[in-house]
Amino acid sequence: MPTPQITAIHDAVVPIKSSIRNAFIDFRQMTASVVAIVTNVERGGRLVVGYGFNSNGRYAPAGLLNERFIPRLLEADPGTLIDASGDNLDPARAWDVMMTGEKPGGHGERSVAVGVLDMALWDAVAKIEERPLHELLAERYGNGNAAERVWVYAAGGYYEPDKGLAELQAEMQGYLDLGYDTVKIKIGGAPLEEDLRRIEAVLELVGDGGRLAVDANGRFNLDEALAYAEAIAPYGLHWYEEAGDPLDFDLQAELGKVYRPPLATGENLFSHQDARNLIRYSGMRPDRDILQFDPALSYGLVEYLRTIDTLESLGWSRAQCVPHGGHQFALNIAAGLGLGGNESYPDVFQPFGGFADSERVVDGRVGLPRIPGIGFEAKANLWAVMAPLGARA
Repeated sequence: MPTPQITAIHDAVVPIKSSIRNAFIDFRQMTASVVAIVTNVERGGRLVVGYGFNSNGRYAPAGLLNERFIPRLLEADPGTLIDASGDNLDPARAWDVMMTGEKPGGHGERSVAVGVLDMALWDAVAKIEERPLHELLAERYGNGNAAERVWVYAAGGYYEPDKGLAELQAEMQGYLDLGYDTVKIKIGGAPLEEDLRRIEAVLELVGDGGRLAVDANGRFNLDEALAYAEAIAPYGLHWYEEAGDPLDFDLQAELGKVYRPPLATGENLFSHQDARNLIRYSGMRPDRDILQFDPALSYGLVEYLRTIDTLESLGWSRAQCVPHGGHQFALNIAAGLGLGGNESYPDVFQPFGGFADSERVVDGRVGLPRIPGIGFEAKANLWAVMAPLGARA
């Protein structure tokens, strides 16, 4: 086999616009970047191509990809991108190449661009190994046994024009019918009294507050966060997510002093240093609270592994991690590393939301296809977007 090399990288910007909104933004102009990393390695008579994209909520980082990070990979000495065996690419070494010349801190959208390429690199690595990524990760960084099924919850309940309580209930019932046992809705985009009616409408369906999570998307100041906390505490919800700005650790700490059920945050923190500060200063409680760092938005799996190490050094279990994003990359990571679960978007952010077409959610858990790589090829609507990029090879 020839020494593995990256021979080309293709990218495209794909719209994922929608009329939905959360408490902070609407998604009418939302986009995502998709990349294809072409290698010189052949498997099954075809060149291995790794694919990646960025999670929803952050716009396509096309400028950063094309001005800095793609050129660095293409211009690098090929020897700096391969692992010690010489038989495969090394995402960690590629990460170092991509971050050459980048100052610490100030992550901005840089973490998103690197995360897109990191995802594609891991897809290529697993395909060269001819193994599903979750199995490869379990062997390298887990306990050796990848989970066959992963707990997932259905994220939805966005604000939309002409969407009343009946429509909200119909949406949630659809998720229950698909096999999910836990659902999540948005709060903070309407007055408290209206949000309480929305919560109670969903509770009529799910019955138990532990089957419903709510997400404020960082909307509240401290007084608002505490007012919601007081109002929703009796429901015993699965969690109360991102009440305030993700970097307002003091707000999070004050909230945790008075709100006893689980809290969740982290999807908008993009480095292991930010994760460390969250644990140090926010009062997050390792016996109940949930950490939602999204590897696709936070410099990829290479950095996510550092985050896991940081959390464990501070006394947290990786089982308290439930990544944001609802994508197959995070699902592979959850299965391979033994995380607590993964977000899911059954209806929104298509074609990126959701998992392999062959896998059904049963009792709140979903399986992964046993095909090499992340498994994008097993999701038809996503593969229809990715395949043309790889076809350029």
